[in-house]
Amino acid sequence: MSDDRSDGPPRRDVVQNAELALLLEVAGTPKPGNVDRHRDHADLHFDHFLAGAVGATPGLRLAAGDGPLGEAFERAVGGMSRQRGGNSQFGALLALCPLVRAASRDALTREGVRAAVAETTVEDTCSFYRAFDHVGVAVDDPPEGMSDLDVRQGSGAIPAVRERDLTLADLMAESAPGDGIAAEWTDGYPRTLRAAERIEADDGPVSERGARAFLHLLAERIDQFVATTSDAASAREATDRAQAVLDDEEDAEALAEEFVERGINPGTTADLTAAALFVALERGVEV
Repeated sequence: MSDDRSDGPPRRDVVQNAELALLLEVAGTPKPGNVDRHRDHADLHFDHFLAGAVGATPGLRLAAGDGPLGEAFERAVGGMSRQRGGNSQFGALLALCPLVRAASRDALTREGVRAAVAETTVEDTCSFYRAFDHVGVAVDDPPEGMSDLDVRQGSGAIPAVRERDLTLADLMAESAPGDGIAAEWTDGYPRTLRAAERIEADDGPVSERGARAFLHLLAERIDQFVATTSDAASAREATDRAQAVLDDEEDAEALAEEFVERGINPGTTADLTAAALFVALERGVEV
């Protein structure tokens, strides 16, 4: 991919756009329930996300190369974790890594991302599990028959991974029914690409376009992170009330304050928003 434009300033490279997407996602406001530039959580602050985005860059650089994708993700998470808040962007990095690999090949399409995912190996899966050693991640119990692959074991699950000869593409396919990011990996990122198109067609500051894309993503499907950390009723409420904001029946700022106070945090939706911002930047949306 060329690093220069003939009609403007030098173009950011793929990794710079990935880092910028992480920064724009957390800067966008209001995103009901999420940390943004106006709101912190009790133990996770805006500054932690900024530091996490910078720390993840060496891993994203690996994702833009030809090395193991799982190692790139594990290194990105390790770098992200070097701030006091803990897990700021684990899911966003998982969403970004295949997109960064595809973009580095000038193949940022559903087919291009599927090709990047299809190349993953058992060793990529082992690196994926090692990433859980760096930070605590809120997850549901594993599906039936996968207790030996519970990600909460971190690297302790690696013997089971190797015994099952499980590639990272295989693992994501098994996890897809209950995990929004795994579903994107498996199906060529349809929600992410649609959200990117929305960001491209929108106007105004790109961080605010991301915040509006977040509301549309949340309104179209319940957020698994809310279902895990709160409950199914809260997840459904978050989706319904995001739609109410889009219908001008509710105020987004007031809803953002309420959800932060109640601990309703649509984290999966934020992760997909970061991924969509990256795609939009790669497609030429200017900041």
